[in-house]
Parts: sequence; C-alpha cells; structure tokens
Amino acid sequence: MTAALHNYHTRMQRVLDYIDRHLDDDLDLETVSGVAAFSKFHFHRQFTAAFGLSVHSYVQLARMKRASHQLTYMEAQSVTDIAMDAGYDAPDAFARAFRQRFGQSPSGFRKAPDWESWHAALGPLDKARSKLMQKTFSPADVTIRDVPATPVAIMEHRGDPATLGATIQRFIAWRKAAGLPPKDHPTFTVWRSERRPASPADYSMDLCVGTDQPIAANGETIRAGEIPAGRCAVLRVVGNTDNLEPAALYLYREWLPASGEEPRDFPIYGQRLSFYPEVPQHEAVADVFLPLK
Repeated sequence: MTAALHNYHTRMQRVLDYIDRHLDDDLDLETVSGVAAFSKFHFHRQFTAAFGLSVHSYVQLARMKRASHQLTYMEAQSVTDIAMDAGYDAPDAFARAFRQRFGQSPSGFRKAPDWESWHAALGPLDKARSKLMQKTFSPADVTIRDVPATPVAIMEHRGDPATLGATIQRFIAWRKAAGLPPKDHPTFTVWRSERRPASPADYSMDLCVGTDQPIAANGETIRAGEIPAGRCAVLRVVGNTDNLEPAALYLYREWLPASGEEPRDFPIYGQRLSFYPEVPQHEAVADVFLPLK
C-alpha cells in the first residue's frame, strides 16, 4: 500500500471510529467530512465509493444494528427507549423502519429473531467495516502469557453460523438464570472449525462461562469443561469485535511463522472482556488466545 493510500484509509477509518463514538449525536455531512479533513462537497461521494453506502445509510444501519442487539440481549430496556436511542421520537416510526430493515416488528424480533434476514440486512454494514477497514496488527501487539486452567460451563453451537445468534440468546438467558454475570465470570468462545467452512453444517464453536460451581442445566444442554493451563500468544482487539477472524489469521499467517513457536493441541479461543451494546462498539474489547507448546 502506498503512503498516500494508507493516509486515505486512515482518514476514512477515523470517520467510522467517530461515528461509533457519536452514534447518538447529529452526524451531519459537514461534521463527518470535517473529521476526515475532506471537502464536504465531495465527501458524500468519497464515502459511498469507499463503502458502498451513503453516510446517512451507514449511520442509520449502525443505529439499527445497535437497536437489534438491545432488543435481543438487553431485556430490561423498553422498545420505546430503544427507539429513542435509535433517533426516533415515536415508537411507531421506529417500528416501521425496523420492519423495513429486518422484516419483523421490534417486539417480534425480541421474541423470535429471524437471524438469516438480520444477517442479510446488516451485510452492507459488515462489508463496509471489513472491505477497507480491517484492523492491522504488528508483533508488538502480541504478548505471551502463562494462562491458568479455568473450569467452564459449555454450551455448544454446531451447524450453520447464521443461527449462532439464537444460541447466544439461549446462552445469555441460561447464564442469567444460573447467576453467572460477565463481571464476575469470564466469557470465552472456543472456535473448533473455520469461521466459514465449505459446508455451513460443519461450523463448530463452544460458548463458555468460567465457573467452578455445580452446573444447573435449567433445561439447556450444558456440560462442564476446562480452558486448559499453558502458554498462549494473546492478541487484543479493541473496537469492532464482531469478527475476530482477522486477528486469528494474523496470528497464524504472520506472527506464528516468524515466532519460532508451535501451537499446542487446543483450539484458538477468545475471551470477551467488554460487550457491545452494553458499551459502545468502539469500547468493546476481546483477547484472542493461540495456545502454544
């Protein structure tokens, strides 16, 4: 990448980070173009050319994404409050816009989300974040830690990753019923397959919560397990932690061959340290662990 292109990407990244931090503010074209230090007369076309959607569409989709997460994972928050967070003065207007995006009313989505339609609707937003703006890492970002063994309760997800949202919902509901809040009990994700296997049916991952208590299944399929002790290469991701695959690929493709290390016989895994939408997306934090011999 040339220095000029890198500078251009950096300025565009600054815009996306600003939008994440100010999602509740008036994100007009003049303000957003000023963040990138581009002329407001050209910026709307520059943004659309780079990301495939307008500034307005990007902001609206980002607000709808947050609203969908709030509906799904923050049951105590009312639909009216979520509508106001999304920038709507009236729940009816929010409901119409939400249905137009996701094919369900907000209350219907809260009860039984159609995750396939949700993924399709958010495709342009995810593409915008990953097309030019993948995070870059360097060897200085990787630390090697001696990780202690952690007993965990495990809920398995096996099959199409498009249905992962439903498993996450059940996992959150189960851990609430079991009295295992994230602030007191660490949250891990163990990836046992590729993120996009050739056959979606082969997708495999474990959702884990750290606990040494006896496990009450509460109607779910839960088993006891362990995050094993040992050395790990650890790479921290701050911001958009929806997709940790770029961090995992960096560890495998660049860090591992140059390190002289060899992987241990346990899958790569992540630990969620703060959660979107409980914190703004730019404040979400996750560590990716590559077990080493």
